[in-house]
Amino acid sequence: MRSPARQSFTRGLRLGIGPGLATAVLALNFGAEARARGWGTAVPVAFSAFAFSGSAQFTLLSSLSGATVLAAVVAAMVINVRYLVMSVAIAPSLRGSRWARMLQAQAIVDASFLAAHEEDGRYDVWRMIGVSVPQWICWTAGTAVGALAAPSADLMHELGLDVAFPAFFVILLIDEVRRSRRALVACLLGGMISAGLLFVTGPSYALLGAAAATLIGLRRKEHHEAVSVRTDGQRR
Repeated sequence: MRSPARQSFTRGLRLGIGPGLATAVLALNFGAEARARGWGTAVPVAFSAFAFSGSAQFTLLSSLSGATVLAAVVAAMVINVRYLVMSVAIAPSLRGSRWARMLQAQAIVDASFLAAHEEDGRYDVWRMIGVSVPQWICWTAGTAVGALAAPSADLMHELGLDVAFPAFFVILLIDEVRRSRRALVACLLGGMISAGLLFVTGPSYALLGAAAATLIGLRRKEHHEAVSVRTDGQRR
């Protein structure tokens, strides 16, 4: 590993400690819930180690309790469609052979994707990988502790551990909007859209509607780039 890449990876490891600890709390919940639903201890841990996707794992866990396997898999795929968007965004920053790029893409998770984002719109892949390593360790270890200890949901709530993960993403959001005016506009607009939709629909649909704000931010960026191209052309 070259020196700049090593520095990025090391920085990513440090940045990954925060989301890793928050991930461990969520993993405790998953492990305990999976144990309560008869999954035992080995299956939840193996699932966390290979899937490494909290939203998909919780969706499958909930869906399998009252639906077919096919319905559970489809639900998990739908809720993780955001990874397709993130993969498209980060693809130009991946380096190496096809297999190397595929391996690098396995490190794409929400917190790592945000931490790797540069001000010029590119992504630091080694930083992303570094952030993902502590998260994967904490996610897998947290699942094991949850499955073995099986703490009750009431205890998690009383200790305030159920808000650790959302609180961390608020911190990431604050850092992002401080660096980009476009991100701030998209954030405020998304908040207004979701707040308005809550009066007529449920929280899930309100969150989906809020995603429309990101499209507006993208449109503004494309317009700015188009103006720059025309200006350059006139100078020539």
